[in-house]
Amino acid sequence: MDKKVIITESLTKHYGKVVGVEKLALEVFEGELFGYLGPNGAGKTTTLRLLMGMLRPDGGTATVLGLDAWKDSVAVNAEVGYLPGDAPLYESMTGEGHIRFIAGFNDHGEKEGLRLAERLGLELDRKVSGFSRGMKQKLALILALMKKPPLLLMDEPTSGLDPLVQQTVYEILNEYREDGSTVLFSSHNLPEVEKICDRVGVIREGHLAGTERIEDLRNKRLRNVEIIFSGGVPEDLGELPGVTDLERAGNRVQLKLKGEIDPLIKMVARYKVADFSVSHASLEDVFLEFYGRGKGGDGS
Repeated sequence: MDKKVIITESLTKHYGKVVGVEKLALEVFEGELFGYLGPNGAGKTTTLRLLMGMLRPDGGTATVLGLDAWKDSVAVNAEVGYLPGDAPLYESMTGEGHIRFIAGFNDHGEKEGLRLAERLGLELDRKVSGFSRGMKQKLALILALMKKPPLLLMDEPTSGLDPLVQQTVYEILNEYREDGSTVLFSSHNLPEVEKICDRVGVIREGHLAGTERIEDLRNKRLRNVEIIFSGGVPEDLGELPGVTDLERAGNRVQLKLKGEIDPLIKMVARYKVADFSVSHASLEDVFLEFYGRGKGGDGS
């Protein structure tokens, strides 16, 4: 997984005085499932549109599958499976009509589209005008996936889907990745990113805050520690490295711990303890610490 399929260098897009993205430096490698995280308005959609050549950058470059995203946008669109946040669908056309229409632009896809529709439980004989939001999202997913592209760019792919269908989408994306596709999808849903992604990029106010392997994020998790002492309670627990949010209630102590647990165990071992429990904080807690707890910007 060392071939880069997406490279951006100082990629910049402004909307008047509003920052869409600013000097974005992002790399996505072949065969990985990459989660692009940030709140609404952070710059996720702007990034995807720049990668698809739908927006002209104000500065910097974006290379997709070895092609210049702006200059070679026609070729990029032919190679990439793209799911926009507001997929354009024809209200008067049936789901099957959409699949046959899109399949007409390439030599394959219709069979895969019909297979995906069955798997996602989408009724294809109805017109889109009668579709619910979830049905429209299923159809948009199918249209992006059906040509089995080498790269998938997806804006909030599970938006509007119920949990069971979301799980099916995760399975499909994993299967596509196993078959050689690279997947980049934007999300503000942290559990789904933890569930299926190899790496995560965090964008805030149009700036890339950083990228991390999911496994590395897991290793950075805070520990939630609860100790019940049967005798005295140490007064200097809060002075140990990595201890935060310490709360005392009688002989019960609760705290968060980042880093090594050995110093805490050694201190506690000098006292009589009735109970000692440790649980890991969620990936969301780690993400918020890594990302910062501020609000996103005005970009999209």
